Amino acid sequence: MIGTLTQTGRKPPWLKVRLPAGSDYNRLKENFRELKLHTVCEEARCPNLAECWRSGTATIMILGDVCTRGCRFCAVKTARAGTPADPDEPMRVAEALARMDLRYVVITSVDRDDLDDGGAGVFADTIRETRHRCPELIIEALIPDFRGDVRALGKVVNAAPKVIGQNIETVQRLTRHARDRRCGYEQTLDVLTNVKSLDAGIYTKSAILLGMGETRDEVLATMRDLRDRGVDILTLGQYLQPTRKHLPVAEFLRPDRFRDYEEQGLGMGFHYVAAGPMVRSSYRAAGFFVEKMLTA
Repeated sequence: MIGTLTQTGRKPPWLKVRLPAGSDYNRLKENFRELKLHTVCEEARCPNLAECWRSGTATIMILGDVCTRGCRFCAVKTARAGTPADPDEPMRVAEALARMDLRYVVITSVDRDDLDDGGAGVFADTIRETRHRCPELIIEALIPDFRGDVRALGKVVNAAPKVIGQNIETVQRLTRHARDRRCGYEQTLDVLTNVKSLDAGIYTKSAILLGMGETRDEVLATMRDLRDRGVDILTLGQYLQPTRKHLPVAEFLRPDRFRDYEEQGLGMGFHYVAAGPMVRSSYRAAGFFVEKMLTA
């Protein structure tokens, strides 16, 4: 494969980022801590944390910081059951966001298979409370698959976020290898299809992490599968191993490989493709594009 691991095992130079710093970063972090809120930016060790926070984009993680699934690439803590759902969380999230100078927020969560509706009701309440307190804020919901339960999905769709995302994460061949056994390639595609069936006006979004051992043909096939289901926005980024216990990196892709995927995706008809070594599903570039698209 092109762009394989360096002989020293170190990350290549294009993967270096600055440590989070600055007044905007510190202000947002203080607000999150004061209101006891989690951000996937921190929990998943996102490399774009400081850049996104400085530019007015943040990703709030509701329903606790313990996931009931154990994907081999993810840094979030896992257990059989998460913390009890907090009925005041939607109001606390809305209050926090009302204090901040944000233009775009992604509301996401851990998987909560221990809850009857997978946490969909809390998702919907959080979206509604946030819209009430912050009517100008663009809201994206990056959701679990809710075990394929269309009724649970409907709760989130009815709350009417502007964008709903569900990440396919990897190609079909590697799904069982990288994702929890309760996840599924077709299940993710079905969730994205069902969003459009329930409300064709909602933009859908998905993400692929590269460098787990997939081939170019497999990536292109996954992109076509997503586009065939009407997905509007796609992000592709480099997988980075969180700890030695997680799935090892099979390949560091060079930036030109990402540019190729971006061009291919635009040619397939995606409204927007954000592709690059440091891109993640909540990357600010996609948020900025959606902001322009929705406020035109």
